[in-house]
Amino acid sequence: MQMYKFVNYKMKEQEVIQHIVIWLSEYQKKSGADGFVVGISGGIDSALTSILAAKTKLPTLCIEMPIHQNKKQVERGINHIKWLKKKFENVTDSEIELTNVFDSFVENLPKSHTENNDLSLVNVRARFRMTALYYYAQMNNYLVVGTGNKVEDFGIGFFTKYGDGGVDISPIADLLKTEVYQLSKELGVNNDILIAPPTDGLWGDEKTDEEQIGANYPELEWAMNFNGEESKLNKREKEVLKIYMELNRKNQHKMRGIPVCTIPKILK
Repeated sequence: MQMYKFVNYKMKEQEVIQHIVIWLSEYQKKSGADGFVVGISGGIDSALTSILAAKTKLPTLCIEMPIHQNKKQVERGINHIKWLKKKFENVTDSEIELTNVFDSFVENLPKSHTENNDLSLVNVRARFRMTALYYYAQMNNYLVVGTGNKVEDFGIGFFTKYGDGGVDISPIADLLKTEVYQLSKELGVNNDILIAPPTDGLWGDEKTDEEQIGANYPELEWAMNFNGEESKLNKREKEVLKIYMELNRKNQHKMRGIPVCTIPKILK
């Protein structure tokens, strides 16, 4: 299909990589932080982000935080960290098993089996992980590095508010998902990560992002940049555009700043 965009032939991969690495280094200097902490999921976004952080030569702490995690995802994350530590002396790692913490929390909640309850618990997992990352960040005076890409962060809002969206900096948030793959391949990310279907890893199975969203990332990228006449679209293109528009509208509260009630000066 013409809407699919797998490669950005205009992108200068090595120059983009260097630009992000410099940006990370400069931000670290301004912030007064001593390094970075990155949550590793076994997916492509955290793999790329951790490499970029490591390339700054600053202390980079990679954290694995399984919560009823699929074994394949855990293995991919562990293998990536091992590979990363062999390449970069500034990389360290730690694992915190959050399954028992999560289960204890769930046991103390009212029993419910609704769809909203399931989604709420999925988001709780992401927020537990965010809490763990900030624990390590404060202990070491590090910055929490976000792993969201442009489609997720600014297109459809496919992240958990105050979960994986709770970060200090976002080095890959101006990269489309296909561009994330492009840079990851350039940097030698393990093939098992490159070929794995994208997933948020929050459902305890291999439920993919495409299964949750109803469209794949090349389709969403097409919709994100669409500015033509809808009447000329085919059936699938109309479906994808509808999915994108609905998610973009629904999740604006995540993508915009928190609304502040401003009090007129004459009232105070």
